[in-house]
Amino acid sequence: MKNIDIESERLTYKRVSSEHISEDYVSWINDSEVNRYLETRGNYTLDLLKSYIEQQYDKATFFWAIHLKDSNKHIGNIKIDPINFETKSGEYGILIGDKLNWGKGYASEATIRIINYCFDELELTKITLGVIEDNVSAVNLYKKLGFKIDEVIQGTKVYNNKISNSLRMSIHA
Repeated sequence: MKNIDIESERLTYKRVSSEHISEDYVSWINDSEVNRYLETRGNYTLDLLKSYIEQQYDKATFFWAIHLKDSNKHIGNIKIDPINFETKSGEYGILIGDKLNWGKGYASEATIRIINYCFDELELTKITLGVIEDNVSAVNLYKKLGFKIDEVIQGTKVYNNKISNSLRMSIHA
């Protein structure tokens, strides 16, 4: 991945690197409200986070830290990984970890900007994602942005103490 910073109206996206290893980031991953629908379920340390970020950096993953333009505060991450350049498709994921910045439209702004980057700059034609069906705010956001449900996978895992379905969704250029 080129070390390219991308911008949108209120946000800057910087390649995730060692500068993003912080107690705040660890606290997001360990916060049960933040990680409620994530594969990662907490018990992270600074060392584990450092290892994860180094691994992503070495793989040249398209993985950006989301920063507020006005303060440069790191509020979350967004990535497209893996990317299959033969099929021109990539898998999307986002985390707004800073709960003080939930509900402000940052996830929508970041998603639009990074998907446009993938379609316009990387020349991908399809972006896919997986989301837990009970994560209603995320599902609604994706639908609003043009993602369609491709598949419902029954009884994927236990989230919030109940067996949940997951959705596979996609958007095309």
